[in-house]
Amino acid sequence: MNWLLPRLLAGVMAMLAGGVIGFIVSNAEQTLLWRVLVGGGAGVAIVALLDTLRGYRLINWLRGNQDQQAPRDAGFWGELGYRVERSIRLREQGLAQERLRLEQFLSAIEASPNGVLMLDENDQIVWCNSVAADHFGLDPLRDRRQRVTNLVRAPAFVAYLQAEVHTEAVNFPTPRGNGVLSVLLRPYGEGMRLVLSQDITDRERNEAMRRDFVANVSHEIRTPLTVLAGFIETMTHLQLTEVERKRVLELMTQQTQRMQTLVSDLLTLAQLEGSPRPAADRWVPLAPLLAQVEADARALSAGRHLLTVSGGTGVQIAGSSSELHSAVNNLVSNAVRYTPEGGRIDVTWQELPDGSGELAVSDTGVGIEREHIPRLTERFYRVDGSRSRDTGGTGLGLSIVKHVVQRHGAELDIQSEPGKGSRFRLVFPAARVRVAIEAA
Repeated sequence: MNWLLPRLLAGVMAMLAGGVIGFIVSNAEQTLLWRVLVGGGAGVAIVALLDTLRGYRLINWLRGNQDQQAPRDAGFWGELGYRVERSIRLREQGLAQERLRLEQFLSAIEASPNGVLMLDENDQIVWCNSVAADHFGLDPLRDRRQRVTNLVRAPAFVAYLQAEVHTEAVNFPTPRGNGVLSVLLRPYGEGMRLVLSQDITDRERNEAMRRDFVANVSHEIRTPLTVLAGFIETMTHLQLTEVERKRVLELMTQQTQRMQTLVSDLLTLAQLEGSPRPAADRWVPLAPLLAQVEADARALSAGRHLLTVSGGTGVQIAGSSSELHSAVNNLVSNAVRYTPEGGRIDVTWQELPDGSGELAVSDTGVGIEREHIPRLTERFYRVDGSRSRDTGGTGLGLSIVKHVVQRHGAELDIQSEPGKGSRFRLVFPAARVRVAIEAA
C-alpha cells in the first residue's frame, strides 16, 4: 500500500492546481463556487489523463510477449505492473522447471532398454521411445496421434490390446519378422494405457538351444548306455564263447570311451564358458604344441593318411596352452576322421603381412556343403549324423574350437567344397603373436 499516500497527495496537488487554473481563467463576475468547480474538474481531468496514459502503457505491455520489463511508473500503475511482471516471471520459471522435469523423465525413458509406448483412451499413440519404435516398426514423430492397431497388425497384439485382463505378457513375432517381442500393458491416468515391450529374441534362442542341448546330450548318452545295457544282459543270461565274449567286451569298451569323450568335451565347454579369458602376457611355444598334435594325429590315423606339419619354429602365441592344444587337436582329429584312407592332411603356420598369424588345417576329405558351413560350430550339429557317429565324433569339437578362438581374440574361417576337402584357418591377432628370437 506504499502507493496510496503518493496517489492521495497527487490528487490533492492536482485539485489545488486545478483551483488555481480555474481562478485564473474565470472572470471576476463568476462566483467562488463556480471557480472551485472549474478548478476541481481540471484537476480531476489531469489525474485521469495521467492514469489513462500509465494504464495504456501497462495494457500495451500485457498485449505483447512480456519479454521486456513492465513500465516502471510510480504509484499505483507502477506497483501493478511490477506485481503482474513478477507473477508472469514466476509462472515462466515454474513452466521451465516442469518442462525440464518432463524432458529428464522422457530422456530416462528413452535410455531404457525396454520399449515404452503411451496410448490415449482411443488407443492413439501419444508418445513412444526409440526402442518401442524399433520394436513395432514405428516413426516416433510421423505416427504420433495414429491408432496403434492401424500400424501394428499382429493378431496376438490386437487381441491382447482388446482384452479386458492384462495380468500376463503376450509374446509375438516382430513386425519385421526378425525376432520375438514380449508386450505387457498397464493402465494409467483416465483411460490411458502404457505398452511395455521387450525383445526376447536372444532369450528364446538361448532357451531353444538349452532344450536342444539337453535333448542332444540325453540322446548321445542314451545310445551307448542302451548298447552297454544290452551287452550286460547278454553276458548275464547267455553262455558266450571266448571269441564272442572278447567281441562284446571290445564293443562295450568302445561305447564307454565314447561316453567318456562326450563327458570330457562337455566339461571342456563348461570350463571355457565359465572361466576368465586367457592372459595376454602368457606366451605358449607353438612348435611343441604342434609336435604333440602331430603325435596324436599319427596315432589316430595309424598310417592311413599322409600327414605333414610345417612352420611354427620360434613362434609363441599369448594364451592358454591347454585351450590352444584342444582347438588344434580337434581340427586335426576331424581331418583324420573325415579323410578317406590315402588322403592328405596338412597343418601349416605362416605369418601374415600385418603381423598376425595363421594356423591352417587342410585335408582332402569328403568336404562340406556350403549351406552347412555357418552352422558347423553349433553344439551337436552334424552334417551326416550316422557318419559322424561311425567316426566316433561327439559333435562338440568345432564348438570347442569356436570358444577357444573367441577367447584368444582370433577368427575362425572355414572353406570347404564337397569332394575336394576342407580348410580351417585360425587367424590370431598381431598382439598375441611373437617370434621368440625377436622377443629375446
